Amino acid sequence: MAQLTLVGTRLAEVGQTFVYQGPAEACEGCPYRDQCLNLTAGRKYEIVTVRENASVLDCGVHDTGVQAVEVEPASIRANVASKGAYAGSKSQLEGPCPYTDCPSHEYCEPAGAAFDEQYTIDEVFGEPPHDYCMLDRDLTLVEFAPPDDA
Repeated sequence: MAQLTLVGTRLAEVGQTFVYQGPAEACEGCPYRDQCLNLTAGRKYEIVTVRENASVLDCGVHDTGVQAVEVEPASIRANVASKGAYAGSKSQLEGPCPYTDCPSHEYCEPAGAAFDEQYTIDEVFGEPPHDYCMLDRDLTLVEFAPPDDA
């Protein structure tokens, strides 16, 4: 179900994804706090609708202001242990990886996912982008379903 919130005008585009980081210091005392700070911190969202003819409001964080959009929790692509990785199963991330140059790093440490949480696998893609895991992990690239507690 879509949720109404405010985002920076540069971000306000259907299909754009972001991880909500919570309030910034500049949000203190803002008259739009309740409309803007209404998402779950650390969760990845996708913009599904940009409100037409919505006013652009001044913002202490976004230099070009904010505008109203509808968002939904977004799915997350991730590498998980190959054993037991099938659609509908629960899985979690294997843990941190120091190899930031690896083509799979963004899937081993995906934005919007936590290492200590279980996720439902929505789709299995198969082989991850890397040729060899430097941590000797047997990984499969999957898509986690958006959380259903949104």
